[in-house]
Amino acid sequence: MIAADAAPRDPFAHPALFYGDEHDYVSGTVPFVRAALEAGEPVAVAVPAENLRLIRDELGAEADAVRLLDMREAGRNPGRIIPGVLRAFADAQPPGVHVHIIGEPIWAGRSPTEYPACVQHEALINAAFRGRTVTILCPYDTRRLPAQVIADAEATHPTLLPAGSTQTRNSGAYAPEAVVARYNTPLPPAPDVLAFRYDADTLPEARHFATAEGVRLGLAPARVEDLALVTAELATNSVVHGGGSGSVRVWAEGGRGGHVVVEVRDKGHLTDPLAGRRPASRAQRGGRGLLLVNLVSDLVRLHTEPGGTTIRCWFAL
Repeated sequence: MIAADAAPRDPFAHPALFYGDEHDYVSGTVPFVRAALEAGEPVAVAVPAENLRLIRDELGAEADAVRLLDMREAGRNPGRIIPGVLRAFADAQPPGVHVHIIGEPIWAGRSPTEYPACVQHEALINAAFRGRTVTILCPYDTRRLPAQVIADAEATHPTLLPAGSTQTRNSGAYAPEAVVARYNTPLPPAPDVLAFRYDADTLPEARHFATAEGVRLGLAPARVEDLALVTAELATNSVVHGGGSGSVRVWAEGGRGGHVVVEVRDKGHLTDPLAGRRPASRAQRGGRGLLLVNLVSDLVRLHTEPGGTTIRCWFAL
């Protein structure tokens, strides 16, 4: 059982579990689940399918009482994990109940394009759950993940659980805000493709431009609809919050089995790092644009600074 708090007066806990093999993984995760079940408290497990299988097999019939999710699907876009996985489960529980979650958003095979969004997600969990009675345990494979990933885990998690240990220790490297800032870097140059420039009078044309490009590049009809929605939301944000105008580009990368990418640029500056990562309440009017973008895209990357913001969204072909 893990007994540690993210801060002396904060009921939220966010330990990183370091594991080197399957035995380490099971011995670090299954007792966490069983302790929650024995306490009669809700527990969810969102990890890659192969690790989900390990936990399910070890739990046996007890697994029926656990919310089990394949993180490769539920969390393929890291920007979706806080609103669509973690908060979706935690917010569904009765007020005041201690919620337990295992979340593994970073695994061997995550691409260099995905990774910055992954590590920013891990850093932002701390702000998203501050003050809540929630424990989120995040496993890290020390055998297959690069040393920089492990170092980033120490910076995004206030407490650490070494392999084979039952007690967490404080992380001396903990600095989540610095991590968010460090990975807010300019995106690689876009290919030399046509850019459509829009303003308040040409918002529909921006969406039609992106839709036509998605069709031309071979995107499936359902994903074309998602691309159109994302373009409309981002372009509208440009007009309302980003200086009144912007530009959109669409291209394909990765060949067959790759992605169609839509990029929107404007002169706005995103100052709220949790923008697009908070679930929308039923009473909320507006403010859902970036949330919808995160929920329907396969990956979202952004770079923001006082002079402007670039947002790219990937859609699998």
